[in-house]
Amino acid sequence: MAGIIDMATQYVSDTVASMAKPEATVTDVDLKGVSLSEVTYNAKVNVSNPYSTPIPIGEIRYVLKSFGSVIASGTIPDPGSLKGSGDTMLDVEIKVPHSVLVSLVKDIAVDWDIDYELQVNLVVDLPLIGEISIPVTSKGEVKLPSLSDMWKGK
Repeated sequence: MAGIIDMATQYVSDTVASMAKPEATVTDVDLKGVSLSEVTYNAKVNVSNPYSTPIPIGEIRYVLKSFGSVIASGTIPDPGSLKGSGDTMLDVEIKVPHSVLVSLVKDIAVDWDIDYELQVNLVVDLPLIGEISIPVTSKGEVKLPSLSDMWKGK
């Protein structure tokens, strides 16, 4: 009897493992705004949902690093749902305090940008499967605001 249960358990786990799952990519990271206390960036994350039904997103977790140091991290609770059988573009707003930017002076002084690694983790709840995490990592450069950007800031 235990053998049949083990075979059934193995079959279910193999089936779940081979199912298509949503996939995500970071398509862009841009300057969104400047205030007296922080610089706000917006990361655009494209998520492809292979299922015909919408999938609720429980939360988005993000970590922004530069030279191995975390310069911003946070969680966006309940950002909506992924539309069925298609792509959904999500905006992840990242706030970096000016005090953190000061610690990156060596990198900034060379080319007025920050070399970054962005780690985004989407937590979704799939029916019958449960909660899964969709990790995506992106590396690149993000420009810092110029003086004219500072005057236009909020």
